[in-house]
Amino acid sequence: MTHHIDYFFSTLSPYVYLAGTRLEQIAARHGATITYKPLDIVALFPRTGGASPADRHPARMEYRAQELMRQSKKLGLTFHLKPAHWPTNAAPSSYAIIAAQMAGGGDMGALVHAITRAVWAEEEDIAEDTVLKACLTEAGFDPGLTESGLLAGAETYAANLEEGAARGVFGSPFYILGEDQRFWGQDRLEDLDATLAGRL
Repeated sequence: MTHHIDYFFSTLSPYVYLAGTRLEQIAARHGATITYKPLDIVALFPRTGGASPADRHPARMEYRAQELMRQSKKLGLTFHLKPAHWPTNAAPSSYAIIAAQMAGGGDMGALVHAITRAVWAEEEDIAEDTVLKACLTEAGFDPGLTESGLLAGAETYAANLEEGAARGVFGSPFYILGEDQRFWGQDRLEDLDATLAGRL
């Protein structure tokens, strides 16, 4: 049986950066396929009972800060808690991912990680075309993808939001295995791995 994972995420999410390429490693180990579904997390939060970081209680944000620093140290990843260009417009980077997935030929996991690393480790603005071209090139894709398929990208980006909300997605990263096995957060990748292995 071939397993499939729908991967819903925001390119602005620090937790997507912390996930690195572990999802891809897990999928490869179990012969699973992945569909990448970037979405507008800011639009998703109010529809699913959540709040954007700017609207959260200080206690929640203080805990978030501590947890992000702990997790980044544990994973050995360079991390800036308040990067220079966050938040920024997530649409261009999301369109680039959608275009790359349609075009094929490169490494999708490497692309998502390059884009999120640009935000949280390198403090670059992922709304800038030059930054996205560099990420596409690094992951083996045509950098010209930033200039094509914008309409299709916008339509898919909007459709991903609607699909995510309908399927119970409320945060990022969010993994749906098969029809309805849901896993929220990079700290649940171990559970996804165990489920694919038949241990959960």
